[in-house]
Amino acid sequence: MMGDWGGGWGGGMGVGWIFMILFWALIILGVVALAKWLFTAGAPGAGRRPLDILRERYARGDITRDQYQQMRRTWSPERPRRAA
Repeated sequence: MMGDWGGGWGGGMGVGWIFMILFWALIILGVVALAKWLFTAGAPGAGRRPLDILRERYARGDITRDQYQQMRRTWSPERPRRAA
């Protein structure tokens, strides 16, 4: 009986292998989530609103004043919503 460490449970491992798999899965998911967060946080255009982009395009001269005003009316939050 001296060498019977697991009491019939696989030599003392029990269900420890399940916890080991869960541990490594969480580690890998954490690394992937951290990498995704780091690489997308500074991406150009991340978190910008349409009106901000429109103002930048107008300031660069990409669009004319008429185009700017038309698009601003389209994206303006003060615009009344149509009933569906």
